[in-house]
Amino acid sequence: MVNALAHETSPYLLQHQDNPVDWYPWGPAALALARREGKPILLSIGYSSCHWCHVMAHESFENADVAAQMNRLFVNIKVDREERPDLDQIYQAALQVLTGRAGGWPLTLFLAPDQTPFFGGTYFPREPRFGLPGITQVLEDVAHAWQARRGEIEQQNAEVRRVLADLTPGAPPPLDLTDRPIHAAVATIKSGFDTVRGGYSGAPKFPRPAELEFMLHRGDAEARDQVLFTLTQMAQGGLFDQIGGGFYRYSVDDLWLIPHFEKMLYDNGPLLGLYADAWAQTREPLFARTAEMTVAWLAREMRSPEGLFYSALDADSEHEEGRFYVWTPDQARARLSADEYAVAAPHWGLDQAANFERRHWHLAVAKPLSAVAEQLGISLAEAERRLDDARARLFEARAGRPRPGLDDKRLTGWNALTIRGLARAARRMDRPDWLAMARQAAEALRQRVWLDGRLRASYQGERAHLDAYLDDYAFLLAALLELLQAEFRPADLTWAQALADVLLARFEDAEQGGFYFTSHDHEPLIHRPKPWQDQATPSGNGMAALALLRLGHLIGEPRYLAAGERALRCFQSVLASQPAPAPSLLTALAEYLAPPTIVVLRGPDGETKDWLRQIAMTGADRTLICAIPNGTAGLPAALTKPERKQATGFVCAGVNCLPEVVQMSDLKAMLSS
Repeated sequence: MVNALAHETSPYLLQHQDNPVDWYPWGPAALALARREGKPILLSIGYSSCHWCHVMAHESFENADVAAQMNRLFVNIKVDREERPDLDQIYQAALQVLTGRAGGWPLTLFLAPDQTPFFGGTYFPREPRFGLPGITQVLEDVAHAWQARRGEIEQQNAEVRRVLADLTPGAPPPLDLTDRPIHAAVATIKSGFDTVRGGYSGAPKFPRPAELEFMLHRGDAEARDQVLFTLTQMAQGGLFDQIGGGFYRYSVDDLWLIPHFEKMLYDNGPLLGLYADAWAQTREPLFARTAEMTVAWLAREMRSPEGLFYSALDADSEHEEGRFYVWTPDQARARLSADEYAVAAPHWGLDQAANFERRHWHLAVAKPLSAVAEQLGISLAEAERRLDDARARLFEARAGRPRPGLDDKRLTGWNALTIRGLARAARRMDRPDWLAMARQAAEALRQRVWLDGRLRASYQGERAHLDAYLDDYAFLLAALLELLQAEFRPADLTWAQALADVLLARFEDAEQGGFYFTSHDHEPLIHRPKPWQDQATPSGNGMAALALLRLGHLIGEPRYLAAGERALRCFQSVLASQPAPAPSLLTALAEYLAPPTIVVLRGPDGETKDWLRQIAMTGADRTLICAIPNGTAGLPAALTKPERKQATGFVCAGVNCLPEVVQMSDLKAMLSS
């Protein structure tokens, strides 16, 4: 017998449709049932590629005795945090209020029928272990407390709601916006740099692409060197799939060696753009190869038939984490020629002690290829050829293994991050095929989730559903700005303006500035966040402020510039006190204080594209470029520059428009000064 999750589209929820637990999706039916029966709600939030979510499901939710206890005592609601980030944000924050500790997944909370949580944790084992109580005891204790201590719980719930309300910034101070938070954040982040392995934290070590992007483009030589070193260590380490490309979610150690093996779309899109930026600045072949392998992985394993991108690959296969990806020396030797193995083994560490469970090896660069070539007495080019052949053979062998599970829902915001990364990488590295992928994904979003002038958050099974969130609009607006710079199309500009208008009309706090995570007509919840800190993805407010400022400068629209400024003022106090967690907002602040240079190229189509190609590959970040060929109609006044018989650049730096530029060398010199 299946439960109420059988009608959902989320792969994660569908994994639980056959549980003996009487699961409900979040919605009016479950909430009304809790109110009617006076039962507390057991809220379980997870996602498809979460290892410990699977563990808890196998141990407890598939167990008939545990399920019977849950069904008797609670109304049970299962949530996919990737489809409902609004609920996840609220209840992760609530858990921290209740316990003083950060949450995670699976998130297990017990709510009063009015949706306020009064007890919770993350993973609870079937029987007591790891210093954690067993789930059956937790269920009985919570149910008893609900019956015997209702008054105390109601008092606590009122306090939880008050504390959550206080998390939203108040009225902004009437002070000038300055660059002090930017300098303070750079200094704080630099002070945490791992000089041996790169990155800015210990274990577990996350890539944090928004932070790296912020540091790379600050004009601080030390910060830039830290980022480039970190990108090198990540690409050579086990965080990157040395055989098939793409980054895993994080490293469980501080060496970038052993990852948590799930691959998330939201990491790989931003990292792709970041590696392309790094290549444009350095011409380092490692950065180019990393970008190329990441795009190859996206195209091969994550692309849907309509051109969108799937959400994630599981860490597990055959009920073991990492099993699909790891090797033994004998397995590798059996697939490679002696010459190939002689290069691959020392380069990837197969000649060293096992570094993973069950006497297996996870591949990472253990010895530079140049050193391997010297040791073998061969040229570097020959070593590269042998390694490429070895990679291809191991990839073919690995393809025959049982694969990790695929979460095949298409999320608007995560696709937008990937479109943005693809478009930027295409522009930086002159890859029209990558731009075509980005354009196809953007068009698929326009056709499938842009309905009646509103976005939907998720697309699955030919069905777009769930009202989109702040992140969806902000990330897609930023993605369209990248597409406009890679290849100008008036339709993209029109859509960008429509998205910006929805942001202002349906998400902005008109009184105090900034943007709520949910729209004004979203279902009422116990808290309405206005997120400012970057998490695994950039903050919606940071990306919204940055994109609105850029769009406003590009087309000369004061409404967008004013909204971006209001957002920065809204978070002025928190940026002054704790700027480091908000690199996306700080990037927007930097552009507010020093507006980007706007370059409009006019002339014959081929010539303007050639000029665009040359400028884009310089790696300039704070320059917005639009190559608009002669004959393009319907332009806003700010982009309506005279048509010319040869490629010509019109440059506006800040509030100053400079003389026309007819020589590429002059334009490059102007942009580099």
